[in-house]
Amino acid sequence: MRPVPTALVVAGLLLVAGNLRAAITTVGPVLPGIEAALGLSSVAASVLVSLPLLAFAAVSPIAPRLAHRIGLERAIGLGLAVLAVGLVVRSTPPLALLWVGTALIGIAIAVLNVVLPALVKRDFPRRIGQITGAYSAVQSAFAAIAAGVAVPVAGATSLGWRLPLGMWAGLALIALGVLLPQLRRGPVRPGGSRAPRAEAAGGTGPVAQAVRSPWGSALGWQVTAFMGLQSVLFYVFITWLPAIEASAGIDEAVAGAHQFLYNACAIAGSLACSTAIGRLRDQRALGVLVPTVYLIATLGVLLAPGASAVWASIGGVAGGASIVLALSFLGLRSAHHAQAASLSGMAQSIGYLFAAAGPVAFGAIHDATGSWTPALLLLLAVEAVLIGFGYLSGRDRTIG
Repeated sequence: MRPVPTALVVAGLLLVAGNLRAAITTVGPVLPGIEAALGLSSVAASVLVSLPLLAFAAVSPIAPRLAHRIGLERAIGLGLAVLAVGLVVRSTPPLALLWVGTALIGIAIAVLNVVLPALVKRDFPRRIGQITGAYSAVQSAFAAIAAGVAVPVAGATSLGWRLPLGMWAGLALIALGVLLPQLRRGPVRPGGSRAPRAEAAGGTGPVAQAVRSPWGSALGWQVTAFMGLQSVLFYVFITWLPAIEASAGIDEAVAGAHQFLYNACAIAGSLACSTAIGRLRDQRALGVLVPTVYLIATLGVLLAPGASAVWASIGGVAGGASIVLALSFLGLRSAHHAQAASLSGMAQSIGYLFAAAGPVAFGAIHDATGSWTPALLLLLAVEAVLIGFGYLSGRDRTIG
């Protein structure tokens, strides 16, 4: 068989990345319509939004075993197939299928989230930062597009909110189609050399047997802490910045525009960080700089919430850069792609538990105190801790 061209490998990887957030960011804009149509309570609606994050936390530790058993490409192919099914099921009556489909979506994206950094580690070991930045930018772009078109699409047909909830199944199928040549030929390295099946599966070769579990490594926990804390910052900004702006007298439509700024600047942050990673000997400077930029944005929201357009833009740059840095650490701090998959499962499992709990805790502090100030002060403390873990994770070393 002819080898799969590198360009097709990259195209497939980027298309997979486009599926990682679109299914999730579609929900928020049409959530009021879902609540009205199905009679969901506010609590049920909150659970619906949080369910994928909980699925990420539950499934991420299992995903490396799946990749070990069936191979990286087949794990991604299976994830895309389950994602397409989940998207269709979620948009289909009755109400029970909304929950079933949402759970399937969370499970599928959890597998894709974990396996993709391992694939980058295996096929692009010298370009981890650049490839991670590219797929993070694509991920952010599709997330923004999905959120932006959800309401117009819902109003365009009699299907209402069901159409935007289900239509992204097409993107999953397109990505699966581009991935098919790799599924047929087995794991193939860029440039045309075929990877041994055992190595690509993560597992039975001598290198795979020698790698150390990240769960017993201080460096593994440092990377995990960086992943978790930056996830808290991202989801707190996405969830609560509009409410903070509203308390400062900013119009709802203007606050919505600031959310677009946040997502757009996240793309710029992703690309800038990926470029910097490729030019530095280690990532200690980035590990300190990126959380510091987040800290500046939080200070701005605290001291001058009326200028939230500026702070949303700065926070977006930090958010895009921090996720690229966190994902790049999964490959840069691991000795082998099997270890990268294990570290990815560990970091993303704990990271998404943080991501699910962070916005809830932030809102609870506001409710208990009647002010955003204590919650924002706590966020500044989180950012200070993140600077420390960024420095530790950025050192030029591997788990071994």
